[in-house]
Amino acid sequence: MSKRDLLLEIGMEELPARFVAPAAAQLKEKLEKWLQTERISFDQINLYESPRRLAVLVAGVSEQQADRNDEAKGPAKKIAQDEAGNWSKAALGFARSNGVDPEALYFKEVNGVEYVHARKNEVGRATSELLPAIKDVIVGMSFPKNMRWGAHELKFARPIRWMIALFGDEIIPFEIEGVQTGRVSRGHRFLGHDVTVTNAADYKQLLADQFVMVDPEERKEVIVRQLKELEQKQNWIIPIDEGLLDEVVHLLEYPTALFGTFEADFLNIPREVLITSMREHQRYFPVQDQQGKLLNHFVTVRNGDSRSLETVAKGNEKVLRARLADARFFYTEDQKLAIADCIAKLENIVFHEELGTIADKVRRTVKNADQIADAVMADIATVERAASIAKFDLVTNMVNEFPELQGIMGQDYAKKAGETEAVAHAIFEHYLPRFAGDILPESAEGAVVSISDKLDTIVGCFAIGIIPTGSQDPYGLRRLAAGIVNILVARNWTLSLDALFDIALANYQAQGVNKREAADVKKDLFDFFALRLKNVLQEEGVRYDVIDAVLATDLSVVPNVLARAKALMEIVRDDSFKLTVEQFNRVNNLAQKATSLEIDEAVFTEEVEKSLHQAYVSVKQELSQVEATGDFVKMLEILASLREPIQTFFEQIMVMVEDERVRQNRLALLANVAKTIFAYADFAKIVFA
Repeated sequence: MSKRDLLLEIGMEELPARFVAPAAAQLKEKLEKWLQTERISFDQINLYESPRRLAVLVAGVSEQQADRNDEAKGPAKKIAQDEAGNWSKAALGFARSNGVDPEALYFKEVNGVEYVHARKNEVGRATSELLPAIKDVIVGMSFPKNMRWGAHELKFARPIRWMIALFGDEIIPFEIEGVQTGRVSRGHRFLGHDVTVTNAADYKQLLADQFVMVDPEERKEVIVRQLKELEQKQNWIIPIDEGLLDEVVHLLEYPTALFGTFEADFLNIPREVLITSMREHQRYFPVQDQQGKLLNHFVTVRNGDSRSLETVAKGNEKVLRARLADARFFYTEDQKLAIADCIAKLENIVFHEELGTIADKVRRTVKNADQIADAVMADIATVERAASIAKFDLVTNMVNEFPELQGIMGQDYAKKAGETEAVAHAIFEHYLPRFAGDILPESAEGAVVSISDKLDTIVGCFAIGIIPTGSQDPYGLRRLAAGIVNILVARNWTLSLDALFDIALANYQAQGVNKREAADVKKDLFDFFALRLKNVLQEEGVRYDVIDAVLATDLSVVPNVLARAKALMEIVRDDSFKLTVEQFNRVNNLAQKATSLEIDEAVFTEEVEKSLHQAYVSVKQELSQVEATGDFVKMLEILASLREPIQTFFEQIMVMVEDERVRQNRLALLANVAKTIFAYADFAKIVFA
């Protein structure tokens, strides 16, 4: 079957950089799904994009839709026909919905029951006849923000200015808001010209000739290469922030890197301020020397060629100079503020209308931190002071201008105000981790304040019914919970989640925030944290069944959950462990019938009962001694020692005897054994090949 290439390009006013990649991916996904639904085969899809265009080039598209030969199953025979053998309304409706005559219906047996069936045969149409419908793919796209233009009704990210739709060398005809499809694309806004695409396969090269690199990966490679060349030529180090690099890639169509200089006295401002100002306002890359010291240079990438780079550099220097002057002014003015005055202003900033002000949050965080610090032997004085002033920088000029500098500026200003190094560092650390993969607090005091602050936000939101669902998490509670889990694991703190929840809930109840019952809130919190623990275990490479097994038990002590999972991962590879788990599960199945956990040794009638009981008592004693050491591999070995006594018990005795006392006593014995074993993990969830 002959094939052609399919090209679809949507030309628009410049898209915001953050829209470009997701929109292009969405276009590719929707078009691919449409082709599959329409039974149109193809070889591969190439995705192209720039700020002014979204494009998809589908190679090797079949010129003919595949034939359809399906068999549809309808109602059972007793419903499809009446007693006289005539087709019922249900059968006639089934035939009509499948586009076949009733005479073409037939019966076929499925699992011993006859059902009416219909065969649908449909000859594939020419692909060119179907392609105009890809208009629906475009108008069905969604964006974080939509707009309408002129008198048009369509909501789109930006006004559509031109469209290319080609099947081989033929135009696919359709129109969207007055824009007809054609074969003319537009080159670089200043360097290029309109270009006529005669054949879809020529698209990429034709645009390249007009100073448009439509392949984002190619633009990225060019930018990185140019930055490396500048590094070597100037003997610099140019740290590449991946987020900034991706944004720059989607801001331009033809990249050319250049550098500029700013006054050296601006280096007296903290480097984080300089870097943030360059990155957030101007999309510049900072420059360092070989020792990592920030230099008074910057690198930017223009959307154009290498002509007049000196003029471009001077223009960028002028703009940056104004930005840095503003930053220096804010920094200088902020140092005139007293910490106490800043804290007083927090009384007027609402954290949440049902949870109070930021000042209320600070007071709760201090109370949380006091109790947590005592449990982990952190310095109480440092924790209290850091927790009480941790949010003061929220009212500073610098954080108002750059919210991402919260904590960073707090640390800097606190040191300048005479706070100890430990307190100042804890202020910075209490925001950590800020995102997945971020650093964790180094100090115990910073870790305590971090947990206390995050715990307050999570528990408060759950207490008033704000619980993340699906993709909705406006307060970033998943990130905060993941942060708590990662800190507990990293520091191996055996703080109980149950106790942490109680601490935070008590502080909210003291404030009068008790919209939901505490028991309901705690249940939801445990379910929420279980999912965060699952993510951590998955990242550690733990098997899905082992994850399910350990999460089915006590989750309170986070490091122990991870340690149990890792220990279990080691032993499940042992073939003999399968036999052990079989005995564990056999005990647990019968244990469900027990009505009491009370064991009366006087009721034992057989030696194997006594042997199992003695083994159980011995195992409990050994576990209590080993548990404090955190050696979960040893604990598993101790539990595994019950395998032979259990197997012997079942081989030599019947549990469900007629004597009620004997039967219930044996069930109670098994229930206690199962309770001890399954406190470690739900072994019934372990899957063996």
